Amino acid sequence: MRQQPEVDSIVDLARTLIAIPSQGGIDPPDEIIGAIGRWLEERSLTPGVLRRADGDPVGVVVGIGSGSGPTCCLNACLDTAPFGDPAAWSDPPTAGTVRGGWLTGRGAADCKTAVAIFAHIGVEFASRGGDLAGSLTLLFDADEHTGHFGGVRAYTATGARPDGVMIGYPGLEEIVVGARGFWRGRLVVSGRSAHSGSRRAPADNAVVKAATLVRWLSELELPPDDGGDFPLGPKVTVTGISGGDGYSVVPDRCVVAVDVRLTPRHDADWADRLVRQLCRSLDETVPSRQPTTVEPETTWPPYRLPETSRVASALRDGARRALGGEVPAVIAGPSNIGNYLATMGIEATCGFGPAYRNLHGADEAIDVASVPIVYRAYLTAVADLLADGSPPGGPCRAG
Repeated sequence: MRQQPEVDSIVDLARTLIAIPSQGGIDPPDEIIGAIGRWLEERSLTPGVLRRADGDPVGVVVGIGSGSGPTCCLNACLDTAPFGDPAAWSDPPTAGTVRGGWLTGRGAADCKTAVAIFAHIGVEFASRGGDLAGSLTLLFDADEHTGHFGGVRAYTATGARPDGVMIGYPGLEEIVVGARGFWRGRLVVSGRSAHSGSRRAPADNAVVKAATLVRWLSELELPPDDGGDFPLGPKVTVTGISGGDGYSVVPDRCVVAVDVRLTPRHDADWADRLVRQLCRSLDETVPSRQPTTVEPETTWPPYRLPETSRVASALRDGARRALGGEVPAVIAGPSNIGNYLATMGIEATCGFGPAYRNLHGADEAIDVASVPIVYRAYLTAVADLLADGSPPGGPCRAG
């Protein structure tokens, strides 16, 4: 099997994708989905469009192999972060400029170059179908940066359960094999409205009361790690506060948004209890006619792959052989789609990917010299996983 990729072809495809605006939640995904679909069809692959329940397109999927035996999935996103201020860029965000060995443009790092690499790996395996004792799936999500992960959700909604997923986030330094989860909610603090210039007794100001809650949340003392084999501790962050309807009205409602990062020992139930106890303490300290209410929005559990994970081992081995050195496996602070997949018992790694700079910022770019390294790493990993027909996945631990 060819280990040396056609780097120019990969970069050309990445530039084609970068030229198409696909900012998550801003640009319609139809054009970017059509572009990668046509590229795959021109190389005798048969991609399908993934759609939400309402029919809107959210991704592309293509299967390679007989469909029998274990399935390994390569996943990367087609949508991107917003451009930000175009004037801050050296070239337009969709220019796809190659200069000084760097490919620049929105999505160059996250994750259109990974899409291009995985698409070429798919073509390579399709041309050598006899080498596969299982199947390879390419899954390109066009609804990732919205936080909805619509492509992955639509794929699993079909009943598909790959034995292992490798997500092509950028960076050569580490491979993510687990992550903290999260609990997110809105804390609604009530007060009593009045005219801000009234000569009567001060009103019950919901924003002032909420400020006390924000201070308590920000001053919480939490353990720095979870103990055992999970090296990170929980974390509480106030991510928003809103209230008030004008200068002349004392606000009677204020909403505090909270993000709590979870670990196996500090899970969603712990986060919910923690937040509700703080709200009860607030109402006892600063009484109001209505109690502070907690409105949970969403939660994902933490996850970590077992030490015996063949998916993680294969990617680490592929990265080591391609890079010429060990690449550590780490538990990440931010969550990723691996948290969601873990709830279904599907193992997922994040990264290995191209070396990059300015992720989500102006002049986002990848080092073109790292492209063949990443290509070889994943090519080797997939070949190893599907060589003998035994499932690469194992029991993934969520929570």
